[in-house]
Order: sequence, then structure tokens, then C-alpha cells
Amino acid sequence: MASVPSLASSVNQRVADALASALPEAGGADPLLRRSDRADFQANGILALAKKAKANPRELATTVVEGIATGDLIREIEVSGPGFLNITITDRAIVETLAARAGDDRLGVPLAANPGTTVIDYAQPNVAKEMHVGHLRSAVIGAAMVEILEFTGETVVRRHHIGDWGTQFGMLIQYLMEHPHELDHKSDEEVSGEEAMSNLNRLYKASRGLFDSDEEFKTRARARVVDLQAGDAETLALWQRFVDESKIYFYSVFNKLDMDIQDRDVVGESGYNDMLVETCKLLEESGVAVRSNGALCVFFDDVKGPDGNPTPLIVQKSDGGFGYAATDLSAIRNRVADLGATELIYVVDARQSLHFKMVFETARRAGWLGDGVKAVQLAFGTVLGKDGKPFKTREGETVRLVDLLDEAVERATAVVREKAEKVGLTEAEIVENGRYVGIGAVKYADLSTSAARDYKFDLDQMVALNGDTSVYLQYAYARIRSILRNAGDRKAVPHPELELAPAERALGLHLDHFGELIAEAAADHAPHKLAAYLYQLASLYTTFYDQCPVVKPEPELVVGENRLFLCELTARTLSKGMSLLGIRTPEKL
Repeated sequence: MASVPSLASSVNQRVADALASALPEAGGADPLLRRSDRADFQANGILALAKKAKANPRELATTVVEGIATGDLIREIEVSGPGFLNITITDRAIVETLAARAGDDRLGVPLAANPGTTVIDYAQPNVAKEMHVGHLRSAVIGAAMVEILEFTGETVVRRHHIGDWGTQFGMLIQYLMEHPHELDHKSDEEVSGEEAMSNLNRLYKASRGLFDSDEEFKTRARARVVDLQAGDAETLALWQRFVDESKIYFYSVFNKLDMDIQDRDVVGESGYNDMLVETCKLLEESGVAVRSNGALCVFFDDVKGPDGNPTPLIVQKSDGGFGYAATDLSAIRNRVADLGATELIYVVDARQSLHFKMVFETARRAGWLGDGVKAVQLAFGTVLGKDGKPFKTREGETVRLVDLLDEAVERATAVVREKAEKVGLTEAEIVENGRYVGIGAVKYADLSTSAARDYKFDLDQMVALNGDTSVYLQYAYARIRSILRNAGDRKAVPHPELELAPAERALGLHLDHFGELIAEAAADHAPHKLAAYLYQLASLYTTFYDQCPVVKPEPELVVGENRLFLCELTARTLSKGMSLLGIRTPEKL
């Protein structure tokens, strides 16, 4: 593995060195280099430094320019306006850097200098309940962050904090005890997710009906909750059946989403039961939590209810029951002390922001989140319908996630089928690509929006071949693969001696920015930045292909080889970037 310094970092270093010798007291100052439409890069840092040193910014800029050698990396550098530097780099440097990237499996993207251990909490469905559209974002955003962070060299521990505990299980377990065959399977063969969910739905409705209409059953169900919390063996065995049946269903949905969820990573609320008493004891003994009307509470100066009174975080209720806070705090203790986390990321709905703010602050006060550990909520907005209101069915019901994914695949398969004959796809390839395009469309629509914002779920737009969609990116990739297959005996070879056309330069500079972009998306927990980069890459490639003949009319040999090289590196970068978002890139479309 060879990490390749980007052109921007090499230019930045040259300017910083010249700045340090022109103004020694500014040693190590940042030249503030950025991409520019006036040149390849612009350095904007000299103005502020000159002001601080009481120097004339234009004179300082001129002195800096005199100290920078041109020729190999920098073609020309000029002072503009009050002291900006406009910098153009050589075509040779662009091609040589890209050639070095192409020679590395990781495209020259460096690993993080000080990687740590991140525990990421995402994809948190509830046992015995159907997954709906609200579960989509946590799963998709979380899975992309896992891939991006692992690619930078971070050790990532996945955690799926499923809702598998609580009072509702008393009703379900009691009903199953009295109707022991309700969760039996029709045959010994593998059970489908649909069958598992319909079993659970049927049982939930029947037990709920009985709970609401039969006082004696209600009393038995409430007593069953006490048995569950006390760890009664028979009760726990029946509870486990609900968890197992739900997992058959969950895994079938995650499979549809083309996501790999491992059993060892599913640690539900119940996984922290043994720690709850101790968590409360430690909080109370340290004075972080206090008793208020019998409940164990943590108070905050800046959190008040509408009546102006403080709103506490309730760790233990007055009846002795534990709230979500006790479980979440115990999970933090486990993740930091036992799993060695240096960062905790919670991919959870923005509406839970206050809860997590209070939980993190409590954990800090208790010393469980030390200085070396960051805890962040990667909060996401709501999925809206085309009308801009929260997404519901015509009947006003929450949309089932399975129905949504099936429809996306159906629509995408129709799009793939239209072009299938032209590229010679078999029926099996049409079906497989339909899945990849449909699921990719759903993921990309989610990931191309900043997580914090709401987004509209519009399948027509998502499977469109034009615009900022994953289908556009998948077609761009497949088109490049087709060009490379049809190049005959001509090879993809970099030629640093060539002069580049403007569209070749623009594409080359963007390809070189991939590593820096990955580092930024990882640090900011922002998969949408990667999606935006890939869309721009595909757009720049389209312009390049339109303006610079690759195959027809056939360019001169070395020019053609260099252009095929740019095609190949673009394809590899698109494919790598898409895979980090959890989206597949079919070779033919």
C-alpha cells in the first residue's frame, strides 16, 4: 500500500515553506489553499498574516512568490487582488500523481494518522414489530459511516441496539403461554421473513385484543412482566422465541437492503440488564443523580419544561423500573470500558436529541466518558412523501419498509429492462441489476441529503437516469466499463509528457481529491459529502467524454492511451466510492 500525497497538499507545502522564509514569525501558518475557478488553486491566507505582522499583503505575497520554484509541480503562480495567490499546476504533475494512485489498491488514499475505535449504534428495529420507513435512515446512514470509517483505518464495532425488552413483552409472553402453538412454523424448511412477521403480527393483535378486553388476562400479563424482569427461566425461554422470530424477519429486510448484519453485533436493550442496578448505584453514590419524588433523576441548568421547572433525565422510576436512560448509560459504560471505544456514534432520529444530550452530559459527570472519548449523535431528519408531509400510506398508515423496497426494485427492474437488449443482458442479469439499481436508488436518495435534513421519498425521481441519482452514477460506471471492453488491443497507459485538454485537467484534479474528501466525510460524519463528490465526478467524466474523443474518432495512440487511463481511474474511483455508500456498480447496464 502506497499512500499518495495529493496535489493540493504538495502545493500547500511549497507555499507554506516560502511563507515561513518570507515571514519567519508565521512559521507553520496555513496558506488556506482551496480550489478556484480563476486557476487550479488559490491561497488566501496571506492577507490575515500580513495584517497580523503589520506588513503590506501584496508585498508579502510577491516575496512569497519569489521563493517558490516553478517547473515540476507548479507551472505558474501570480499575485491577484490585495494578496491572493493564483496557482496553476503542470499537466505532468497531474498525470504522474494519478499514475501513482492507479498503482495502489486503495487509490493512494492514506490511512488516518491516529486511528481509534469507534462504536457505531445504528439499525435499531423493535422485536415483534414491523420495520417501517422510519427505520430506513438509521440503517443506511449507519452502514455508510461504518464503511467510510473502516476505509480510513478506524477499528469499527457495530452495535444494533434492538428494542427487545419492556412491559409489552408481558402481554405477548402470557398469550403465547396460553396459546403455545401460535409461533409454530408451517414446515421444517427455512422460514421467510414475511411468514415470521405475519406470525408476530397475528399474535400481537390477538394478545392486544385480549389485554384490552379481559381484566384477568391483563392482571396475568402484568405479573408476567415481573417474572421476566426477575429472570424466570420459563418466561425468558418464551421471550427468546419472540427475539428469534423477529430476527428471521429483521435479517430478511436487511438482506433486501443489501446490508450485512451479524448476530454478534445485535446487542439489544436486554444486553445491559445486568448492569442497570450498578449504574444507578454509582450515579447516586457520586451525587450525579438524586432522588426526586422517589425517582432517581439527573438535573441540568439549561433543560427546563414549558412551565419553567427543570426537566430531569429519569434513570430509575419511582416504582423501581428502569427507563431508557439507565440502559443507554450502561451501554456507554460497556462500550468505553469493555470495548475500548474512543468515539461513540449514535445514528438516531433528531427528535431524540435532548435525550442524548442529557445522557452524554450525565456520562461525562460520572466519569464514564473521559476526555479521550467523543460521543456524538448523528441525528437524522424525517422521510417525507411527495407532498412534503411525513410519509404515510393513502389510509394514513405508516409505510412498511418491505413494501417500499419491493416497489423500488420493481421500478428499477423496468428501467434496466428497457435498455437490456442493447447491452445484451440475460434475464438473470436483469433481475440482479434491478435489485442493485432499486436498492441503490433508495440508499443514494437518503445519503445524498445531509442527514440532519428531511428528504422527500419520490421513486420517480430516484430511478431517473438523469440528475443526481445513483442510477446516473451506475450508468456512468457501466458505460466506462463498456468503453474499456471495446478498446480492443489499445491499452490504458498514463503519458505524463502530454498536454492536457481543459476537460482532462478538470477530471484529473477531481480524481486526485478523492482521499481528502474521504478524510473529510469521515471526520464530519457526512456521507452526503461523498455522494456529492461522486455525482460531480460522473458529471466531469461526461464533459470529458463529450469533448475528448476516446474511441471514435480514434485519437493519436498516446493520447488515446492516456484517455483510456483516465477512464479506468474514474471507473475505479466511482466503484470504490459507491461501495463505501453501500451501493453496487454492475459491470453492464
